[in-house]
Amino acid sequence: MDRLRFAPIPDGLPATVPFTGPETLERRRGAPFTARLGANENGFGPTPLAVEAMARAAAEAWKYGDPDSHALRSALAAYHGVASGHIMLGEGIDGLLGLLVRLVVAPGETVVTSDGAYPTFNYHVAGFGGRLVKVPYRADAEDPDALLVAARDHGARLVYLANPDNPMGSWHPGARIEAMLADLPQGALLVLDEAYAEFAPAEAIPRIDPADDRVIRFRTFSKAYGMAGARIGYATGPEPLIAGFDRIRNHFGINRIAQAGALAALADRDGLERVCRAVAAARARLEAIARDNGLRALSSATNFVAIDCGGDGALARRVLDALADLGIFARMPGVAPMDRCIRVSCAPDPELDAFAQALPRALAQARQG
Repeated sequence: MDRLRFAPIPDGLPATVPFTGPETLERRRGAPFTARLGANENGFGPTPLAVEAMARAAAEAWKYGDPDSHALRSALAAYHGVASGHIMLGEGIDGLLGLLVRLVVAPGETVVTSDGAYPTFNYHVAGFGGRLVKVPYRADAEDPDALLVAARDHGARLVYLANPDNPMGSWHPGARIEAMLADLPQGALLVLDEAYAEFAPAEAIPRIDPADDRVIRFRTFSKAYGMAGARIGYATGPEPLIAGFDRIRNHFGINRIAQAGALAALADRDGLERVCRAVAAARARLEAIARDNGLRALSSATNFVAIDCGGDGALARRVLDALADLGIFARMPGVAPMDRCIRVSCAPDPELDAFAQALPRALAQARQG
């Protein structure tokens, strides 16, 4: 058995999948979903220019992708008005979060997050031996004040905050994030997850010098750009920290096709605006569907809407199960009191039509217990 023993940290961990994929759920139920509304994917898809670029790049899939992602990194630097040394590409925000934890958190060091926030970050912290401290949400939003108190009390190495937030869709003004940096304790680094920034109002985006050594920011091509399956995201931060990623990253981790698609998507500003308008319209429709069923939709600055089912987590879970039986894939927050909600992704009208038809039946079934 010595040949097969694990290293001490993974040996003490359970086998964990932060999110069960819809494909797994479809295999379990023995049928595909009619509406795929649970993974915060962008059902409106990538811009046609990105699809064309990826199709062209597919013919050269025999080549490794550029390990420096030079063209895309340069384009992102120009887009954000920073030097390319402030940009690092990775296999989605998920991959970059894992690299960041590995890079800066020693075993036993503390990381602060919110109870119920993005679980993949927690997965990486556990996987590299960090110690998680969680604070509760306040009014269905992450609580910057509580995060700062915990960071000071526990000597945190990292402090995680998503703005806009997943799973509730709430957001803080950029000025609040800037003020948070001013109060960040010495030695702590703010991990600012901005996966949904393109959907957010302008006032939600903080103005931060990319050289500021108190923060690293993450963006992705998975959400507004509709390229979740391509697995490509990026970090913006101080050059010494960004350079540190080269010590541990998978240098061929971003494939050639994804790089080509992301470069074309970034250049198509009109396509991004069209998608953002479509998402806003879908959010409004989800809010109307909730109202029509006597429910309340929480205000959202993302490509999903949290819908309050009017009870507790047990009721919301029954609603989800009933929806799944009717062919609708949705999810819910995992921690009370947010788990009174279900979380439904924005999508084209046919999928929202299916959700609108299924929701009254699911609610009736769930309320019967």
